[in-house]
Parts: sequence; C-alpha cells; structure tokens
Amino acid sequence: MAKFGLLYRMLLEQEVAAPRQVYCPEEPTIDWLNLVHDVSYIQGYCQGTLPQKAQRRIGLPWSPELVRRTKLAVGGTILTAKLALKHGLACNTVGGTHHAYADFGSGFCIFNDLAIAARVVQQLNLAQHILIVDLDVHQGDGTAHIFQGDSSVFTFSMHCEVNFPSRKQRSDCDVPLPEGLEDDAYLQILAAHLPGLIAQVNPDLIIYDAGVDSHIGDRLGKLALTDAGIFRRDMQVLSTCAAAGHPVACVIGGGYSNDFDALAYRHSLLHRAASEVFRQYRL
Repeated sequence: MAKFGLLYRMLLEQEVAAPRQVYCPEEPTIDWLNLVHDVSYIQGYCQGTLPQKAQRRIGLPWSPELVRRTKLAVGGTILTAKLALKHGLACNTVGGTHHAYADFGSGFCIFNDLAIAARVVQQLNLAQHILIVDLDVHQGDGTAHIFQGDSSVFTFSMHCEVNFPSRKQRSDCDVPLPEGLEDDAYLQILAAHLPGLIAQVNPDLIIYDAGVDSHIGDRLGKLALTDAGIFRRDMQVLSTCAAAGHPVACVIGGGYSNDFDALAYRHSLLHRAASEVFRQYRL
C-alpha cells in the first residue's frame, strides 16, 4: 500500500527519525515462519498454490512481490523485537498482521508477525515471557488462537465489539469497546487495564500493535479517536512500559483511508510518541 512509503518518507523528512536510526530487515527463514505457521500453508502461499477459497479469505491478490513484502514485514517485526530488547524501545514501519492463524490467512493478514517475533526471541533465548498489547480496532483473533493455553505469551486485545471478526477468539484479556467511543473514555479504559496487566505478567518484552483504525476518520473503524487521542494513547502505552522498565517493540497495525497523507500521518504518531518517550526516559 502507498501508506508505507509515505510513512517512511514522512518520518525522515520531518526529522522524526534520522537515517542512522533506520534498519533494514532480512526475510525470515522457513524455520522461523514454521515456529507459528504450518509448513504446508507457508509453502502454499509462497508458491501461489493456495486454494482460491483460502486466497479469498486473505483478501489480497497474490503476487511474488507481495510474498516478498510479506516476508520482509515479518523480518521487520523480528528485528524490531531484537532492537527493543537491546535499546528498550523500537518501532517497525509496518506489521500488525494479527488475523493470521497457524494454517490460514484472514483479513489482509498472511503471516502473523506478532506471533512469529514472539516465538523467535523465545527460541533465541532473548526473552521468555511476552505480553502482546493489541490496540488495533479489530480483535487480534489469530494471535489469541495461536497462543491459547500458552502461559509464556499473554495476549491483551482492546477492540470495537461490533467490528471484524464476527466470531471472536478468547485472548488472555479481552476488552470489547462500544461503537463510537471517543478519546477520553478510551484512554480511561486503557489506563484501568494496562498498568495492572504489566505488573501481573512482568514480561521480558512487550509487543505493541498500535493500529490507527480506531480513528474517527477510518473507513473500517467504528470508534471515534482523533489524531490527538491516538498520540495520547501511544504516549500512554509507551511511557507506561518504559516507566515499569519493560522493553517494547511496536508495529503500526491497521489503518484504512483513501487519504493516504492523512493515514501516513496517523501512523507516524506512534513514531513521534516513541521519539519523545525515548528522550524522556533516556533509553
């Protein structure tokens, strides 16, 4: 999508990030993808041989270029997790494909980068207990299903109750929100849950899905956060994590608008908040 390139250029042109802060990921190995996904699904998608029904469920037309972009996005989230563990805070410019299940893709999500990154850092013994904070407007159903019964990864999803998917999965903590919720009420609900969850889980790493489809102008959202509300949310999450001493790896999550400049700006709010928190806490 055009928003990814626009976001990258915006961050550099507006000096939210410097070129020296930009890292380029590598494609993950099949073995790393296989930590979460069935090998038959991985091969079927990468080779373009998935059944048409499975391809339609993903919702994106297959191409070799999309396969490469998808793999690099996963590699980016893995790299982001590693950098967060090293520096305390890091952000991807893509990621958040939380509707992908172990054996099928769904809702524009092919491979679950959140789950793969969690499994990779566990396998590398970089972190063992992980908290996934999913504030995309849609429930992180694929992530919840992948980690059901796994006490090493705690899944928290705060999402619009009447939005996709129609059939929700059970996260370790789900907070369904009413349609049309605005900034202050949203942030009060988040404040009532997040600090306690962090203290309870005491994670080695927090993975934060900062979807902006909760914005009032999002065409798939159904919530009513403003630009200021999105920024306040990201500041709240990141400063809460930093104050408690937990490294946090961030992905941009969902966002849907025909105004790509406005959409890229909404996604940039995560990076603007991260830059501020990085300075405040001297990470």
